[in-house]
Amino acid sequence: MVDDLGERSVVRGALLRLRRTSGVPVAFGGLVAPRGMRLTEFSGTTTGGLRDLLVTAGNGLGGRVLARAGAESVADYASDPRITHEYDRPVLDEGLRAVAAVPAVVGGVALAVLYGGIREPLALGPRVLAAMSAAAADVATELAVRREVERRLRTLETAAITRAARELPSAPEWDEVRAAHAELRAISREVADPGLRRRLLDVSERLTAGDTATEAPGGVRLSERELDVVALVALGCTNAEVARRLEVGAETVKSYLRGAMRKLGTHTRTATVVAARRAGLLP
Repeated sequence: MVDDLGERSVVRGALLRLRRTSGVPVAFGGLVAPRGMRLTEFSGTTTGGLRDLLVTAGNGLGGRVLARAGAESVADYASDPRITHEYDRPVLDEGLRAVAAVPAVVGGVALAVLYGGIREPLALGPRVLAAMSAAAADVATELAVRREVERRLRTLETAAITRAARELPSAPEWDEVRAAHAELRAISREVADPGLRRRLLDVSERLTAGDTATEAPGGVRLSERELDVVALVALGCTNAEVARRLEVGAETVKSYLRGAMRKLGTHTRTATVVAARRAGLLP
């Protein structure tokens, strides 16, 4: 399930930045759903007429954006012949004349739409349109990361549930789980939202919980970074690949790996991975 509140906060933050960078007095937008795009986030509006308005593909300025997955702008919303005019009333009640709409696109699909507008019939200049495009690109990147994290979390949560029920996945399913486990630990370092980051790590810990201990033999725990390194080594990553994924130096990776080996009482990469799995530290 998509975290709608979290994604709405991404759009809301982008609108605030958009007003600062572009100078437009009004910015608004919303997330795209199967039925269309609902306007839920606003900055600088003075009426409530646009709130919760559902914009469908092909209708109005936003509808053109949804249909084309490309930016559109009008110098005078009320009279522009290129758009349909189903939404004139709330737009004009807000006093908007020149309006631009830019989609946040991932894989050719619009995930959200950002609008910027002024209360004069003047064409919005290239500086404004460039600022809006940059804001939409940032939204697209963050939404894509969030949705990939959610997809991988669902994989891990399913595996954790089946493990708890003693219905262990098949070998190919475990391969996918192990890959997701390692990659999610790496992704968690890049996620700005502390709640989402904690959820990532919590699910990873649930996945490795069960009858086995969550500590290494002798009660020794691996640090989070040591566990990150071992999880990626378990996927077959070289030290250079681990360093790239965790955004640390190769020597730092070697140091974490040596620390894990010392705690687990192992001397090779393979033995370290085996010992970590036996200890319940890896799936």
